[in-house]
Amino acid sequence: MEGKVDNQQSVVKLVAVFEEHCRSRSLSRGENEEEKDQQGRRGLSFKCLRSLRSKICEDDWRRPQGPDLESGSQEPEEKKIALELLETEQAYVSRLHLLDQVFYTELMKEAKTGKTVPEEVVKMIFSNISSIYQFHAEFFLPELRKRMEDWNHNPRIGDVIQKLAPFLKMYGEYVKNFDKAVELITAWSEKSPPFQELIADIQRRKVCANLTLQHHMLEPVQRIPRYELLLKDYVRKLPPQSPDRGDAEKALEMIFMVAKHSNAAIAEMERLQNLWVVYQRLGLEDDIVDPSNELIKEGPIQKISTRNNSTSEKYLFLFNNMLLYCVPKVIQVGAEFQVHLRMDVEGMKVRELKDTEFPHTFLVSGKQRTLELQARSEEEMDAWIKAFQDAIDRKEKRSETFKTAVHGLETPALKTEELGRRAPQWVRDNLVTMCMRCKEPFNAITRRRHHCRACGYVVCARCSDYKAGLQYDGNRPNRVCQECFIFLTGHTVLEDREGKHKGILEKGAAEVSSRSLLCSSLQLLDKNGKGGTRGWFVIPQDDPLVLYIYAAPQDVRAHTSIPLLGYQVRDMPQSESRHLFQLVQSRQVFTFVADTEELKQRWMKAMARSAAGITDPEEEEEDGDPCDEAE
Repeated sequence: MEGKVDNQQSVVKLVAVFEEHCRSRSLSRGENEEEKDQQGRRGLSFKCLRSLRSKICEDDWRRPQGPDLESGSQEPEEKKIALELLETEQAYVSRLHLLDQVFYTELMKEAKTGKTVPEEVVKMIFSNISSIYQFHAEFFLPELRKRMEDWNHNPRIGDVIQKLAPFLKMYGEYVKNFDKAVELITAWSEKSPPFQELIADIQRRKVCANLTLQHHMLEPVQRIPRYELLLKDYVRKLPPQSPDRGDAEKALEMIFMVAKHSNAAIAEMERLQNLWVVYQRLGLEDDIVDPSNELIKEGPIQKISTRNNSTSEKYLFLFNNMLLYCVPKVIQVGAEFQVHLRMDVEGMKVRELKDTEFPHTFLVSGKQRTLELQARSEEEMDAWIKAFQDAIDRKEKRSETFKTAVHGLETPALKTEELGRRAPQWVRDNLVTMCMRCKEPFNAITRRRHHCRACGYVVCARCSDYKAGLQYDGNRPNRVCQECFIFLTGHTVLEDREGKHKGILEKGAAEVSSRSLLCSSLQLLDKNGKGGTRGWFVIPQDDPLVLYIYAAPQDVRAHTSIPLLGYQVRDMPQSESRHLFQLVQSRQVFTFVADTEELKQRWMKAMARSAAGITDPEEEEEDGDPCDEAE
């Protein structure tokens, strides 16, 4: 067959394409001598291999038949392709012989002496090349030869390929191991000069055609795609009534499945390589590196601080089984990020937070910790929530979905059965001015803020002077408040306040606000009308004749209460863009400042109703508008 492939030229072209890709990845060093040395020592990169594999699969790597050769040959087209398959198979078996019977055999012989490299390393480099060589040399090639010798009586090869194609799946193991094999060659060439010298000695032999071991090892990776291309062409050239059409089409389908199997191995290699790159960015910490992990999403995020109500930039790596909460390193020597926290996906929950101060915020609650995170946009927040929810659903394999949206202000208390088993959401420091247990006000010196690690409440040092093992933290002792200590340990304390009667002011702001006629921030001016402090003002539904004033919306005790019955509500002209109104009774005058005119009118109406003794929200007012100005 005049149009057959010259295997030597095909391999040379293969090398040329490979070198072009290597140059694009900056593998060349400038001088020819140094370039050859670097390529021989460093080997092939997997991404270069993958790109090269795709290019050869797409290119017309078979030598085109010239017009004179076409006219001078009377052989059927399908026979020419069958002969081409046979002759390339013969050349391919020679390459396999070189790999198995020369490189592998001689390296293993030297390894047994203990002077070059361990035997296990040689076995890992060549993987199952011996099985591949034996299959092609003793089965596939003899069957093809026999069939081509009998072509005039039985013009077909489809049945042969169909019978032997399942054995080609063994290439998956070789392809999957290829990248590791090249790395081992590079590493041991640097560690063991005798190992490097033996390889170089074999490569100088005529049979190697001036090609490196790595280039010869690439041949099996390319063989399955070449079978597929040849068989496609063979089926295309078969006459419609050919007796081989049925078998050839089935054989092509089987080769396609084998190629798919090989591609799956390459995809797995790519996943592992990408995973390794991520691990390198994280500093290759032992408790993180795991080949079973799958990276789902990564990216920058803002962490909301419960201490100072500010944000700081962090970086998240979300895997199928864990979340890595990281900090970018300022000086990126080695690792790019430092891992601050690892959270298990198992038991994790995620939901959106409706926070007017920090838009696009969501909460990630895990066994180890709960994080309030802020995305840059609503779209980014949605993408993160979806990624987390997908990971949770895949991990837990359940149909039950979590609620991802929360409307209004919500107290981040855990259910009783979850106390100590799940990291709580911490109440932000700026939302409270007093201990959420004993109600004593905080100050910077003698009464500082602390967080209970079980319920997340902000408490003082005296109320959190307890230790309890928390399941979400490996049952290590953590600082908890008195109530959580009693619940988690079953122990009693000397100062048990559970039976203490709550005073009139001891109503939690969050609890009262959720059942209020009206609540919001206002400013109460001093007697001179020049200064004052802002606070959280509430008229409860169950106590509609009293105005409660809290220092912050999550405080558990009001610092002041004003009985509204008998007061008059007085509007005041707008002054310096301030929306002023007053409560007046005899000589007692309270002056308030609202943020907007609309909020001011709402408060005037609510206070006027309470001052008139109207406790039923549906009750009609009989004496005119209670918000009319009272002189």
